[in-house]
Amino acid sequence: MTLDVSIGKLRLKNPLILASGILGSYSSSLNIISKYAGAVVTKSVSFEKREGYKNPVVINWKHGLLNAVGLANMSAKDFSNELKKFNKACPLIVSIYGYSAEDISNLTALFPMADAFEINLSCPHVKGLGADIAEDQELVKDILAETKKKTRKPVFAKIPYSKNIIELGKIAEECKIDGVVAINTIKGLRIDIKSRKPVLSNIFGGVSGEAIKPMALKCVWDLYEEIKIPIIGVGGITTYEDVIEFILAGASAVQIGSAFFYSYKIIKSIKESLESFTRVYGPISELIGAAHRV
Repeated sequence: MTLDVSIGKLRLKNPLILASGILGSYSSSLNIISKYAGAVVTKSVSFEKREGYKNPVVINWKHGLLNAVGLANMSAKDFSNELKKFNKACPLIVSIYGYSAEDISNLTALFPMADAFEINLSCPHVKGLGADIAEDQELVKDILAETKKKTRKPVFAKIPYSKNIIELGKIAEECKIDGVVAINTIKGLRIDIKSRKPVLSNIFGGVSGEAIKPMALKCVWDLYEEIKIPIIGVGGITTYEDVIEFILAGASAVQIGSAFFYSYKIIKSIKESLESFTRVYGPISELIGAAHRV
């Protein structure tokens, strides 16, 4: 098939992956998306249940979304029971997070149904988690190395938009991580001009959608120049043209998130367009990083 891609040991029927945090809290939603997606990523989960922030936590704006959900999730035990109902129509990637290497790595044992794991090192709006962890490169090394010891399944590191993104990519490569996911949302803010207060309860949140695409694309380009492990591109992808740009920049696959705000069938639509494109320009696998070779 012209859309088949491999990311380490993970074989996908197409390069379109549901991003974490969008529709990944319940198997019912994942089962609908899995029919068309190359893979699906769950909502990020930790050992203990986390309530997250109070509403409002997500707002729409003309170029995407701004959210500060606060890594809300059910407990790992409850989430594992929920994921037993996943239909396995495509690979299931479980997103995990925590405060320490022990916390994160031990989560892998609770999800036997997972085909791979994605370590959230990039959430921009929860103190002490996500992007905060990524600022401590020694801790990142410990987390990645320990998680690889605990599971034989592929492990991907989701890294943030940061001046240190290349260093993080190289650390992932040194730790024999199966690939990096770049990027997550970027810190942003909106203020209501009538109340004169920030709109989000957390004051700031993560910007996603079309506005961050150029930054995400540049990160993928730079990583491809410096590391050899696969890259999964994320950020502002809403059309098949966006997907091809990320592939040409060096991504082996992409994740789609905020675009689901426009259509629940966005992956199906993009997949059909990619099929038409590849009939003319060749398989996706032959286009990976092609812009670097011109």
